[in-house]
Amino acid sequence: MKDAPGTARSDPARVAGEVYAAGFVCRRCSECCTDSNLVMVSQPEMQRIISVTGRDSDELFEPYPEFITDENGGCFTFGWCLRHATDGGCIFLEDGGCTIYADRPWICRTYPFMLDGDDLLISGCSGLGTGMAWDEALSIARALLARRDAEVAEEHAIRQVFAGVTVPPGRRAVIDSQGMTVLDG
Repeated sequence: MKDAPGTARSDPARVAGEVYAAGFVCRRCSECCTDSNLVMVSQPEMQRIISVTGRDSDELFEPYPEFITDENGGCFTFGWCLRHATDGGCIFLEDGGCTIYADRPWICRTYPFMLDGDDLLISGCSGLGTGMAWDEALSIARALLARRDAEVAEEHAIRQVFAGVTVPPGRRAVIDSQGMTVLDG
């Protein structure tokens, strides 16, 4: 669901102004890739990553770890995350670089920034507070707005799927924009 052009919510210049004021230059330190934070991925992102890596989804993704138990004893979660490497970092971090950089998830593309409605949220990062070019701030702002639109569309699709499925009693499932996946065991 997109807002009409020119509204505060969809104005890239407004968001770019906030990004520019914060200042950011990626130092390629990989700190954001080496922590144990969850990187949520949508179905379109999953399909793109599977396509570029040629790897199986079970190798790449795991269910979001917070499950809800329904009245029938089924447990469900809404969505998927990138799996972590054995050291707890991102499975796509090799030799200090991202092996899927051009196809990385929205969260990675827009870090350390995120939009919560109209509010720009900023995570801690050593690249903050540095001078940046206006064009780069505008590029980040456009990516943030596209991410928000994608997340809203994904949430809407998940709600539609959720309304039409029932998790089998005693089973665990992931409900995403493409349907329900009942997990083994």
